[in-house]
Amino acid sequence: MTPTGARLLVAAALLFPSVSPSPIFDAGQKVLDAITGARDSSTTTPHVQQSSHFHPDEFYKAHASTAQGIACHRGEGPAGIYGAETTDCDSPLELVNSTLDWIRNHVKDDIDFVVWTGDTARHDSDEKRPRSASQVLEMNRRVAKKVVKTFSDDGVLTIPVIPTFGNNDFLPHNIFYAGPNKWLQSYSSIWRRFIPEQQRHSFGFGGWFEVEVIPNKLSVLSLNTMYFFDRNAGVDGCAIPSEPGFKHMEWLSVQLQRLRDRGMKAILVGHVPPARTRNKQNWDETCWQKYTLWLKQYRDVVTGAVYGHMNIDHFLFQDTKDIDLGLYDKADIYREPIEEDFSIESKSDYLMDLRKSWSNLPGEAAKAMGEDLNDDDDDIYTQDDEVDDMRNRKKGKGKKGKKKKGHGNIGGKYGERYQVSLVSPSVVPNYLPTIRIIEYDITGLENTPVWTDSFDVRTEAEEEVLPSFFEEEDNETHLELKRDFEAERRHRKNRSRKSRKGNKGRKGRKGKKRPKNPELVVPEDPPKGSLPGPAYSRQPFTFLGYTQYFANLTYINNDMTDLTETSKWRDGDFSDEVPSHDKPRPKKFNYEVEYSTFTDKIFKLPDLTVRSYLRLASRIAKRKEKKGKGKLVEEYNEDFEDDSDDDDDVSDLPEYDDDNDDEEPESDFDSTRKGKKKNNKRRKSNKVWKHFLREAFVSTIPEKKLKKWSRG
Repeated sequence: MTPTGARLLVAAALLFPSVSPSPIFDAGQKVLDAITGARDSSTTTPHVQQSSHFHPDEFYKAHASTAQGIACHRGEGPAGIYGAETTDCDSPLELVNSTLDWIRNHVKDDIDFVVWTGDTARHDSDEKRPRSASQVLEMNRRVAKKVVKTFSDDGVLTIPVIPTFGNNDFLPHNIFYAGPNKWLQSYSSIWRRFIPEQQRHSFGFGGWFEVEVIPNKLSVLSLNTMYFFDRNAGVDGCAIPSEPGFKHMEWLSVQLQRLRDRGMKAILVGHVPPARTRNKQNWDETCWQKYTLWLKQYRDVVTGAVYGHMNIDHFLFQDTKDIDLGLYDKADIYREPIEEDFSIESKSDYLMDLRKSWSNLPGEAAKAMGEDLNDDDDDIYTQDDEVDDMRNRKKGKGKKGKKKKGHGNIGGKYGERYQVSLVSPSVVPNYLPTIRIIEYDITGLENTPVWTDSFDVRTEAEEEVLPSFFEEEDNETHLELKRDFEAERRHRKNRSRKSRKGNKGRKGRKGKKRPKNPELVVPEDPPKGSLPGPAYSRQPFTFLGYTQYFANLTYINNDMTDLTETSKWRDGDFSDEVPSHDKPRPKKFNYEVEYSTFTDKIFKLPDLTVRSYLRLASRIAKRKEKKGKGKLVEEYNEDFEDDSDDDDDVSDLPEYDDDNDDEEPESDFDSTRKGKKKNNKRRKSNKVWKHFLREAFVSTIPEKKLKKWSRG
């Protein structure tokens, strides 16, 4: 049953850019034409749809081989007509079209807006069919037209669609230059139905934009995460004013301040999430630092952040304790990039790293919102004091005299020390195709005007002609550029390592001081006495939950029945099999519910606020049962289940050590594991961790393997 006072939001792989008159300083976005009719919460529920990673492949061939280097383009094998599930092959056009048709026929009328989180072109996986700029742009154009058809009546869009760049939407792969550039010029045309006219200048400058999806109430900010992406060797972080990442962060700060001044809220949408573990990261460190600081300062404005890229269903935190305002110092810190391959082994390593970091969450994180937090409420203002100290130092003033508290708690009863990013799995069937529908609170907004399309369909031009500057570049040119950029990236990496090595053992020695960052302007704190925003406390636009849909391609393709193990290039569960019939005989295409946070009896998420996710992360991180009696012990042990399966034919996830280099205090529940002995048969496993793994890989991992993995 849908909660009262809520509306649905579809988080799709589509994003609508809204560009301001100036690339950074917005003189005010013209509000799109508003329908003055009231929102009737009794007949409609607010939803956002997210679709991510279509990766359509025009060369995909049904019943082709799924082997590495062939990519379902030729040969004979198990590739189904709607896609080769659990492989690294891209999506056939049949899957993309059928997905959008299903959305139109089943959920379109319940959706308020769509976010499209990038990657609408195939991977460069087949040397015999290298990608070209014209192919990438043409596929994006075809899908954009299909999206318009899906969400329009008589050519007029009924809801806004917000797209963003994926790292495969241009050439070379991962390399995106500062704007203006030819790719931005081309996508400005391809996405012209999604980018409000007054936002096109900003989009052409850097690929970022804003869409006011509910006039005067809620905006979606589409981030061009290519300028934050650690693998983009064409740019250099967010600390240097000449870099596009720096300009992007300035734009983001200006937009969030403008929305605060107008009493509005914001949803952030991008492709590459700000994933960061102790040793690996997705974003350049200077970009991660600024982003986390910005969201801390604008925690009264930001409703939530939605990303894609990683193909697995999960969430992650940004911890404001890790903010270091010496951003130039952070430029020398290098973490390995998080792997881009889709192997279960690689992704499970990453999830294990997340789980390990969650075992260090403060004990308060495990408590429900209604429980006492030991006078923890002023912790977030301690962090604000640190920002004030930095401002005072820049003005020549001394530090405040009062002694500061530590960061051993979660930042008040709302958990304001942390921020949450939601990462959706993909349409491309590296596991199984998925779409997500997020529901948000609209209490008190029943009579709010709604968005309406301002694009004049009568002015829409006929078929566009590919700009001539792409025709002059062949694939060899792109390969040469990619080699040059990779060489530069390795040079930066080695320089960073040498810098760290040279700094070892220098503690206490006087040396040349690093320059302060005069370009860093810290945004103002939230107004005194104001409540934290929708990401922290239940109010209008708070994310209440989501429903995850998936397409069971094994059943729909109707080609195979048996399952086998997978390899690093994942040629699938049926790699050794060939369909028994020559022509595809698919069943009716359909998406079905995989799970819903509203009814999930293991996750037990009351909503999608930070406190709810902190509690869930604490439960996922539990390693073993507590001994003793009492209500607290009983509640703690509820997350474990009997597991008498002693089969050893399925390998465990990689072990990790429990050395705590950061010397974080143990949680009140002592959830970290100390010194696990090898060959110790566990009789209990953490069912929450197992459930998290199951959903991360879209229910494609066999139950026996999940049992093994959840014993650690």
